[in-house]
Amino acid sequence: MERIPEPELMDDPEQALAYAQADFSATHGARVDMFRSLMPRHSVSGPVLDLGCGAGDVLFRFARAFPAAHFVGIDGSRPMLALAQSAIDAEPALRDRVRVRYGIIPECQLPQEPWRLIMSHSLLHQLHRPQVLWQTLAECAESADRGCAVFVADLRRPASELEARRMVQAISKDEPEILQRDFFNSLCAAFTPGEVRAQLATAGLTQLQVNTQDPFHLSISGLL
Repeated sequence: MERIPEPELMDDPEQALAYAQADFSATHGARVDMFRSLMPRHSVSGPVLDLGCGAGDVLFRFARAFPAAHFVGIDGSRPMLALAQSAIDAEPALRDRVRVRYGIIPECQLPQEPWRLIMSHSLLHQLHRPQVLWQTLAECAESADRGCAVFVADLRRPASELEARRMVQAISKDEPEILQRDFFNSLCAAFTPGEVRAQLATAGLTQLQVNTQDPFHLSISGLL
C-alpha cells in the first residue's frame, strides 16, 4: 500500500479531547518498558525532550517512571497542549518537573539543554516531510549530553487498506467513530521499517536502530 499522508496537526478541539480521553493504556503503558528493554543501561536523569508530546499521556508516564529527570514537551497543537497543561496542573508531582510549550519543528526555537533523552511518540507518521524529525534530532544532539538516548515509537504501515481496516476493528471497534477514523488514517500515513531506515541513512543517523515491536508499531532507538 502506498502511503497516504494525513493532516500534520490535530487542531480540532473535539478531536483532541476524544484522543486525550481514549484508553491508550495498553499501548502507551508499554512505552516505558519498551524503552527500558531497548536501552537497559541508560540512566534517565536530567533533561528530557519530548517532540510531539500531544496531550501528554506518554510524557507523564515517563515522568512518573523517572523521578530524577525533568521534561520538556513540544507540540504544534494548542488544543492538545491545553489538555496537557490541565493534566499537569491537576497532578502536583508533575508541576515542578514537566513543562509543555508550543512549537512546530523545524521552525520553532528548541531549548538548548544537555539532553539525556530525546523521545517522540506517534509524531513521525503525521509529518509530511519525515526528515524534519531526523534533522531536529541531529540538531538537538549538538547541545545534548554525550551519550544522549533517542527513543522514537510510532505506527507501522500495513500492507493494504483492507488490513488497516481489520486492525482498526481489532483494536478500536469500541472507541468513538472519530478515533476509529483517525486510527485508520494514521495507519495509512505510517512508514514501513525499510522506509525509516532509508530516512535515517539520509539524515546520517545510522547509529539508530529500527525494530519492529508488533503488527502495529515500530521503534527507533540508540545513542547520539
